[in-house]
Amino acid sequence: MEQTRGRLTPSSRTLFLLTLACATLFAATVGPRPAGDSWDRFFDVVLYNAAYLPAAATSWQASRRVRAERTAWRALAVALVLSALANILRTLAAGTEGNGPYPPAIDGLAFAAYLLLYVTMVALIRSRVPRFHPSMWLDGIIGALGTMAMGVAFLIAPYLDTAAGRAALPVTELALPSADLLLLSLLVAVGAILGVRFDRTLVLVTAALFMVFVGDVVLFSQTVQGSYVDGGPRELLWLAGIALTAAGAHAARPDPAPLVEDHDGRSRIGWRLLALPLACNVASLVVLAIGWGDELPVAAAWLAIGCVVAALARTAVTFREVRAFHEVKLQARTDELTGLPNRRALLEETARVLTTATARRPAALLLLDLDGFKEVNDSLGHHAGDQLLRQVGPRLRPALRAGELLARLGGDEFAVLLPDAGLDEAEARAARLRQLIQLPFSVEDIRLHVGVSIGVATAPVPAASVQELLRCADVAMYTAKSGREGVHVYVPDPHGGTGDRLRTMEELRTALTSGELEVYLQPQIDLGDGRVVGAEALVRWNHPTRGLLSPAQLLPAAEQAGLLRPLTDTVLELALAAAARWWPQRRVPVSVNLSAANVNDLDLPSKVAAALRAHGLPPAALTLELVEDTLMADPERGRQVLADLRRRGVRTSIDDYGTGYSSLAYLRHLPADELKLDRSLTADVDSDQRAASIVEHTVALAHALGLRLVAEGVEDAATGAALAALGCDVAQGYAIARPMPAADFLRWLGTPQPFLLDPHGGDRPRVVHPRSRNTSNSGRDGGSRGR
Repeated sequence: MEQTRGRLTPSSRTLFLLTLACATLFAATVGPRPAGDSWDRFFDVVLYNAAYLPAAATSWQASRRVRAERTAWRALAVALVLSALANILRTLAAGTEGNGPYPPAIDGLAFAAYLLLYVTMVALIRSRVPRFHPSMWLDGIIGALGTMAMGVAFLIAPYLDTAAGRAALPVTELALPSADLLLLSLLVAVGAILGVRFDRTLVLVTAALFMVFVGDVVLFSQTVQGSYVDGGPRELLWLAGIALTAAGAHAARPDPAPLVEDHDGRSRIGWRLLALPLACNVASLVVLAIGWGDELPVAAAWLAIGCVVAALARTAVTFREVRAFHEVKLQARTDELTGLPNRRALLEETARVLTTATARRPAALLLLDLDGFKEVNDSLGHHAGDQLLRQVGPRLRPALRAGELLARLGGDEFAVLLPDAGLDEAEARAARLRQLIQLPFSVEDIRLHVGVSIGVATAPVPAASVQELLRCADVAMYTAKSGREGVHVYVPDPHGGTGDRLRTMEELRTALTSGELEVYLQPQIDLGDGRVVGAEALVRWNHPTRGLLSPAQLLPAAEQAGLLRPLTDTVLELALAAAARWWPQRRVPVSVNLSAANVNDLDLPSKVAAALRAHGLPPAALTLELVEDTLMADPERGRQVLADLRRRGVRTSIDDYGTGYSSLAYLRHLPADELKLDRSLTADVDSDQRAASIVEHTVALAHALGLRLVAEGVEDAATGAALAALGCDVAQGYAIARPMPAADFLRWLGTPQPFLLDPHGGDRPRVVHPRSRNTSNSGRDGGSRGR
């Protein structure tokens, strides 16, 4: 039993089992049964309809348990009651008037039940798809029109041919199969929109309504052929639908995971999403081919033509999405100032080169940092500095060979990737590039001389991965700069690090078990209405002698000591413990960042589920974030882990978008719900048109893929307003709040909501239209970086 507002009510499980018992009891009487009108009335009026009432009660309980699906379950509950009432009245009327036609009121109840079934399906899909974009609408229209064309051609048309000789055709005889056909069309449309990918509740409800449709089709066919008999196995199809309905209501859970993106992470142009619309379009062509020569009703032909037209429109939308994808990809891989490939392009190409690099055919990376560039900026201004940076590419590019890549990493740093170059050749090429840089530049009619420090590193020895190669080249470049060497080749430290580094690693190992770590929380707000929709968990280390250490100070030691996985486990535990304190009153999810070791751990989904259960939290209370670079070691294994997490209801987010490895390529395959723009892409969005254009296209791409977009680094209200105008969904940064301890965050949550960024009111949020604590926690979930 469950207690609701002081009253004891049957549990959902009890009502579901009662529905099964009633359906099973009636199924046992389908065969031989006692003769007599009284027994027939008992079986057809009482026993048959007994399953409807507990099924309706199960649906009504689901409406109270799952707020997001309240309309769907209440509509379904009323539909079941109306259906049972129509069955009872039809059976009683048959005893006095034969098998029909029945009074209009009875048919009216049946039609009302159908309308409520339509409402149920629409409400269920609406709760799972927060945003419909054109391709979704077109997929649904194609599925519905194709199904209706087939139904009219092969279900309604034979009935019309059979009834052609009758003087009068009762409206209800055609209305009921038409209602069934509309129900099937709606089911197919839902499948087309979701890409034949349902959760358990939707599968059960769809199967239930399909069983009802099949039962009605059998009844309709028997009526057309004149072989109708009362009762029989046909009624088991309807009862099976009722039982499946109760099962779906029992399986409904609060906060259902949105089904916007495929579990394989494919976009709206994937084959799985196009399969059902394509099949419906082919079916429409079949209808048109068979109906050539007026052999089928005109309505079927027009429905088929409508389906084909919608398919053509879908093709146009698909081409537009593909074109937008490639335009954004080009922009996202290009440095806006110099027109050179950017850091992302370098990482993508480096990862590709390392797949074929060997000890005999190594690859090399040169990292270049201009000497004296700061003086140019300070003395002549940033405009002159930009002119100088734009001249570096044309100066160096002629010295490169085919297949070699020159990229700008940011600021005055550049990189050159040499796919097939040993250490000696890489050092010689670096010396040549240094000579070219040392030639004078002409900036605003002034001849300028700048130097360059170049770090050289090779792969696969000593660097075996992209990040290791970048780290080695970076170390070599700083060594060249500090020693004024010009060019320096990376040499591994035979001692493995300094004493301070080793001491920090051991102290961190102790801190993981001694309670010295804690999480600070930074809120995220919805840019549309100012609601708090997430909290980013950031780890802090209360070091006994060095004070409070930030992630930038402790993560390198954790990585070198191999402690990233236990560190993430500790942060997850601390973050969930904090979330458990506010979740009963405020449904604000918390997010935790995953390391590469965590992403490739096949046991991670079960560990996360156990941690959530231990703190009494649902999966919706947690968002797990990762940067694309964490998947480089084993992409397939990582995607398997993330897909398992999403199947369990845990949201996933791509963090630091704009700096990582092959972001656009991975967007098609990563099982993600959210995209987080790196602060480097949002910093100048209110003053730089090219930056705004990149953000705008990225927003369009994310929304087309069904991803929510979170903007990091919102340091002032003007930036927040610009991001809101460009379509960003969520903002996070100092303009809203700085990271704070869990206790302070709890007090902060108690302040009036919502927070709206006012670009005319200073850099602090302006609080308007205060809402109560209970109404400010609804809406979309959110999360952010967890370490």
